[in-house]
Amino acid sequence: MFRIRQVTDPSSPSARRDIAQAQALLRDRLPGMPEREIEELPERLRDPLSHRMRAVLFVADNLRGRMLGFALMSHAPDVGFCLLDAIVTPRSGAGGGIGGALYGRVREAAGALGGIGLFYECLPDDPSACSDPESAKQNAARLRFYERLGGRVILGTGYEAPITPGGLDMPHLVYDGAGRESPLRAEELRAAVRAILERKYAEMCSPEYIEGVVASMTEDPVRLREPRRALKPRRVFAPRVRGERLIALVVNDRHDIHHVRERGYVEAPARVRAILAGVEPTGLLWPTPPREFPESVIRRVHDGAFVDYLKHVCSSVPEGKSVYPYVFPIRNQTRPPKDHAYAAGYYCIDTFTPLNRNAFLAAKRAVDCSMTAAEAVLGGQRLAYALVRPPGHHAERKSFGGFCYFCNPAIAAERLAEHGRVAILDIDYHHGNGQQDIFYERGDVLTVSVHAHPDFAYPFFTGFEDERGSGAGAGININICLPEKVDGAGYSAALARAVGHVRAFDPAYLVVALGLDTGRGDPTGTWTLRPADFERNGRAIGAIGLPTLVVQEGGYRTASLGANARAFFTGLVAGAFGPE
Repeated sequence: MFRIRQVTDPSSPSARRDIAQAQALLRDRLPGMPEREIEELPERLRDPLSHRMRAVLFVADNLRGRMLGFALMSHAPDVGFCLLDAIVTPRSGAGGGIGGALYGRVREAAGALGGIGLFYECLPDDPSACSDPESAKQNAARLRFYERLGGRVILGTGYEAPITPGGLDMPHLVYDGAGRESPLRAEELRAAVRAILERKYAEMCSPEYIEGVVASMTEDPVRLREPRRALKPRRVFAPRVRGERLIALVVNDRHDIHHVRERGYVEAPARVRAILAGVEPTGLLWPTPPREFPESVIRRVHDGAFVDYLKHVCSSVPEGKSVYPYVFPIRNQTRPPKDHAYAAGYYCIDTFTPLNRNAFLAAKRAVDCSMTAAEAVLGGQRLAYALVRPPGHHAERKSFGGFCYFCNPAIAAERLAEHGRVAILDIDYHHGNGQQDIFYERGDVLTVSVHAHPDFAYPFFTGFEDERGSGAGAGININICLPEKVDGAGYSAALARAVGHVRAFDPAYLVVALGLDTGRGDPTGTWTLRPADFERNGRAIGAIGLPTLVVQEGGYRTASLGANARAFFTGLVAGAFGPE
């Protein structure tokens, strides 16, 4: 199984890797291609106006970064057509219909852009038109491949006219309407061909040659060649979900070791099972196994003494027992309590988040999953989802609470921030005090939280609208506080404000702290959002258009978790890529 994704940010680490691999493939597979064109590929992707045609690169890989092939397309928006420059796969052969799937993705993109359709060139299949008559067999096989997929050679024009007298190997111009039902008109063809010759071949074609070729296109509608032999439609092999619409799903495979079996403790393993039951049937998610990461990724955002305490106390609590905070001294930073139970209050913000034998292990695995999903985004995956428990957004730099031990969204954002500015959008019912505390004085990470007002909702002491950040972070911590009763329309209006702040910050990456506790009937919330509301909110977030990592936070009504999660991710994909 493979994925096909569009390279959207040519400056990202994954894009630089993809472009370098594509250039190497071009040199190996198309030795006749001018080196200048290969070297110009990064610039064409960075600067769409440099060649008066926007370059679009689609990469097929195995989700672990191994390139299986790519397609390069040019789009001329002023004329309204697309030009397929090349589809290239390695010499070893990727197998599995990679070439056909890449063509299908290009065709889909051309159809979505509208306009005239898709053009490309194919060398002649007539031996008399080839400098090496044996090559005509290969050319014919290539043409049959394209004809099965919808391409037709354009007839009755001077496009194959040699540039120099007696020249051979002049390509056919092939046309694919990419879903367009009306025939290609002569006026449209002339405009497209003029753009191709002037913008791609200006150094080879004189103005007189270009005018002659364009003037030769008089048949209206344009005549297309029928396949030279009867062909069965080619089956195009593709991933179950086409292209970059896949969401990399990383599930905490060890979450259930952390199971507090006490009455009223709602942060239970059933949460993950309920969400998976809702999202897996959509076919939108690509399961990705979590990787191990060093503790240093945690210590980059959390105080070392705090991490040491959690690790030590969890390893020393007897099996089946829990330590709950019950003494909360005014902190003396130089003299934390030495007794485990007393020290729990020194590091915790509430009385209901226990420390037990497996809490550290499960929380560390949640960090591994969040980091794995962040690496998937850095590797070119447009959308990724870390389905984890315990959650994390209430864990501050030096404290835990609210069922949270390590701040998963902040740890992932710290990694992404190595490659550009990051926005964290927290849409849990409760304030995201963890990432606020961690990034409060940072200017490279925007923190936006839409939550119930702390006058009546946990964590009570933080999340007010006048908390705006300080130092380098002044003005980029945003709290949007909502009343006790909020319906879907009211929430969408608040989310629109949050999305506006994200867009204004203009980040390279987005981290979403997803709380499903905003849903109707959640035991920890008071709002009434339904699946249609989650779908609308997911669509609004996807439409921001950023590489996005979603990290699971709250949501405790198992009867509705699946439906709400399914609706959110369906909307997220639709917002990011448009309808299928």
